[in-house]
Amino acid sequence: MTEGTVKEPGQCQTVQKAKCVDISLSSCTDVAYTQTMYPNFLDQKSREVIEYSSEYILISVLHNLLQGECNPDLRLLGCSVLAPQCEKDKVIKPCRHVCENLKKNCLPAFDAIDMAWPYFLDCDRFFAGEEEGCFDPLAKLRGEVEIEEDLPSDLPATFIQFKHHSYAQMVSTLKKTASRCSHIATTYSIGRSFEGKDLFVIEFSTKPGHHELLKPEFKYIGNMHGNEVVGKELLIYLAQYLCSEYLLGNPRIQTLINNTRIHLLPSLNPDGYELAAEEGAGYNGWVIGRQTAQNLDLNRNFPDLTSEAYRRAGIRGARLDHIPIPQSYWWGKVAPETKAVMKWLRSIPFVLSASLHGGELVVTYPYDYSRHPLEEKEFSPTPDEKMFKMLAKAYADAHPVISDRSELRCGGNFVKRGGIINGAEWYSFTGGMADFNYLHTNCFEVTVEVGCEKFPLEEELFTIWHENRDALLNYMEMVHRGIKGIVSDKFGNPIKNARISVRGIQHDVTTAADGDYWRLLPPGTYIISAQAAGYSKVMKRVTLPTKMKRAGRVDFVLRPVEVWPNKLLRRPMEDMHDQYDPLELFDPHAQHAQPGTRGGSPQPREKPWWWSYFSSLDLHKPLWLLKQH
Repeated sequence: MTEGTVKEPGQCQTVQKAKCVDISLSSCTDVAYTQTMYPNFLDQKSREVIEYSSEYILISVLHNLLQGECNPDLRLLGCSVLAPQCEKDKVIKPCRHVCENLKKNCLPAFDAIDMAWPYFLDCDRFFAGEEEGCFDPLAKLRGEVEIEEDLPSDLPATFIQFKHHSYAQMVSTLKKTASRCSHIATTYSIGRSFEGKDLFVIEFSTKPGHHELLKPEFKYIGNMHGNEVVGKELLIYLAQYLCSEYLLGNPRIQTLINNTRIHLLPSLNPDGYELAAEEGAGYNGWVIGRQTAQNLDLNRNFPDLTSEAYRRAGIRGARLDHIPIPQSYWWGKVAPETKAVMKWLRSIPFVLSASLHGGELVVTYPYDYSRHPLEEKEFSPTPDEKMFKMLAKAYADAHPVISDRSELRCGGNFVKRGGIINGAEWYSFTGGMADFNYLHTNCFEVTVEVGCEKFPLEEELFTIWHENRDALLNYMEMVHRGIKGIVSDKFGNPIKNARISVRGIQHDVTTAADGDYWRLLPPGTYIISAQAAGYSKVMKRVTLPTKMKRAGRVDFVLRPVEVWPNKLLRRPMEDMHDQYDPLELFDPHAQHAQPGTRGGSPQPREKPWWWSYFSSLDLHKPLWLLKQH
């Protein structure tokens, strides 16, 4: 790109080479680079020309037009054309494959509002192949562009840097950790935040990426509230610790990883974390960054299945498990982060989980919503009260501060309770993630409040890690309590979705795709039964000794029956989710547009509803956005 300068008559003409200039477009200030060049790829010669163009107005309002779909990806892609990256006075084209992938995922959103794909996002015309030297305009969303500070090269492999990690630093650390322990670790994303950041998970297992028969699935989730950051850092440190100690031959860690599939999701709310981080460490606010970019509290955003469980509790034969999501839930605003977790829970047969929060020092367990909604503090136990107390105590008793008997400290109000409390007895709220785990899936989840400071100073992080390390490990090991086994037919074929029932506990678990199951239980003697549609019921008596720390193996072989007994009739597990289930249609990595209007195509209109967004343009209205019917 060059810019000509014409001299006075009689003088020689000179051509002045264009130079990189700072980006000053308000809708493009968060791109991963700092400089651009004029004219741009559309031959727009200045910032003012761009700002009054229909192309720029479009990328500024796309978020509203598409109701958050593909945001902020499309805006950043548009910025890469309107304000392309410039380095050493040379313009670099954005990558074609990024454009093609985004068009594939986002074109349905344009179709849904009857808008044509923008001409300036033509992947062949304005974008380049990797062999030509291009840049990824969405790299910042993947945490790939932030430059990390150089660390000494002679640091030991076990070194953990006790610091606050930005989103990019977190992703980089998780990827490096997985690379160092590639035989037992991998990273993946369960979906994306409202602002487009991947919700990264690091997994540890002897066969990363795969469920193994009879190996229980465990998860930790941190940073559900963006301003409660300690859980996020603890899980980043825990990932590095598990990798290092496994390589060093630590028998406890090797036993844990060899027999468990572990999933660590350090930040469920990276958008909220960014807001909180702007306030900085030491800020102990209770509001800024807590919610998502949509202003939603994720721990109030899950379906309220607890009310339905209370309604069912008095009905003979009704089960308080695998309760379907009510249709009315989808009428409200559901965060993409919430949907991603729900889809994650359906894809993996999790057994045990904990969500790490901040603001207190206590372990709480379900139910979090009280039996009587007007009672803000009412003991509201699940059918698995004994097991939940055992799980909560496993964390609390291994934490040196929670188990300390002094009442003059953070969490001192819970000393007489042993550092644990039923959630609804502490304070009642609806839409929580722990209740949803228990009532919709097989997974038991507790909430760990890891400290009174939500965003502590960096110098406090080392101590916080050492206070929580053994508790984190101890709680993970609890996934091996109770019983496990395989349910099959007489030919050895696994039976999926068979119910495992415990007499006296009104809550079943179901078998996974391979017919394997896990049922958390405290020590005691139980009558266990297995049943499935089309098969006879089988019962067994099981005793779990007090000192037994490994799950007892209890297999079931079911024989077919011609008629499913009426007294055992239940809604088939295959139909446990509603027939119209938006979650099944939801792609957590690239959101789809809303379903089209039923009953045929809408009547054609002279101009679509979104045309008013461009009313300020007189001569240059974007006719290229109108579809040719």
